[in-house]
Amino acid sequence: MGAVNIRNDTEVSGEARNDGDIKVVHSSLTVDHSLTIPEITPRIVELFKDLFKHWSNLDESRFVAENLSGGITNRLLKVAVEEENGTMVHVTVRIDGPNTEYIINRDRELQAIHHLSAAGFGPKLLGTFENGMVQSFIHARTLDASDMREPKLAAEIAKQLKSFHQVDVPGSKEPQLWNDISKFFKKASHLTFDDCKKQNKYKEISFKEVETEIIKLKELAGHLNAPVVFAHNDLLSGNLMLNDDEEKLYFIDFEYGSYSYRGFDIGNHFNEYAGLDCDYTLYPSKNEQYHFFRHYLNPEKPNEVSDKDLEALYVESTCYMLVSHLYWALWALIQAKMSPNEFDYLEYFFLRYDEYKRQKNECFSLAKSYLSQPKTI
Repeated sequence: MGAVNIRNDTEVSGEARNDGDIKVVHSSLTVDHSLTIPEITPRIVELFKDLFKHWSNLDESRFVAENLSGGITNRLLKVAVEEENGTMVHVTVRIDGPNTEYIINRDRELQAIHHLSAAGFGPKLLGTFENGMVQSFIHARTLDASDMREPKLAAEIAKQLKSFHQVDVPGSKEPQLWNDISKFFKKASHLTFDDCKKQNKYKEISFKEVETEIIKLKELAGHLNAPVVFAHNDLLSGNLMLNDDEEKLYFIDFEYGSYSYRGFDIGNHFNEYAGLDCDYTLYPSKNEQYHFFRHYLNPEKPNEVSDKDLEALYVESTCYMLVSHLYWALWALIQAKMSPNEFDYLEYFFLRYDEYKRQKNECFSLAKSYLSQPKTI
């Protein structure tokens, strides 16, 4: 894990906030997402002194902040703190992207993060503030999309994903996937853009067609009876970190985590082989998928997985791969309206939706053919 050694019994001056049955140290301060490092550092110092009492008398010069590379939604900072005895402590600050409450259930994330951390996933949550959180720092590199297809790493991701899916997170076990897609659709289908080019591009979308596709796909997926698990739901390369020296893999960033379908987590992960450029020629081959499935289904004896189980998971993940395209396509439209980031979210909608349409006939045929087979007991 990271180098941070903040004690479990750290004294704090922030108020305690309850998330489920776990108390979380909380500050009512906010941090402006758009500030430069020189501008944001005094605000971070103020935040840390509010949260962590044993740092409240430290001089501002003992705090050093720097930007970390990350996703396209939030801003990440690495903060080094020199304690009075000269010990250097490193933590990560995540500042939530503006307007992300439209697409992310932050209460659901906080409820899950403690239990996932206790199970060995992700950094430890040290405190929260009005628009973000402070976490322990992980000494590891963020993976590139190309790393994920390396056989040894793919096997390790599969093994860890199996363990992740076995974590019991308190609360409702009802799968949230289709509820989230429905919410995304309602928001995404009633947008207006001040920019004329964006508005004209948005008008090209037939939401009646999209709604029809959602209905058909939900019906098809329902016949597959995919297991419901607590899913990461966003297992792209940016949310995978590797300590090369220790050969230790970490899952991070659980903001989209929820009870969902096993196949969605796997199919969504395979889609991320394409990277943000959406080069779907990089989607894993059937052999590569089977390699992943073997290590997911039987981490200890991957070569003993039956052909029947491999085929079933192949069909399941292929179907939910299609769902992933619709999920992130609708997400992108909301981001196109709400996010201040430079990323071309509107174009991303079309990249994902066009790939959905390109793949759907073949995937529907595969699923229907599988479902029509006589089932042996």
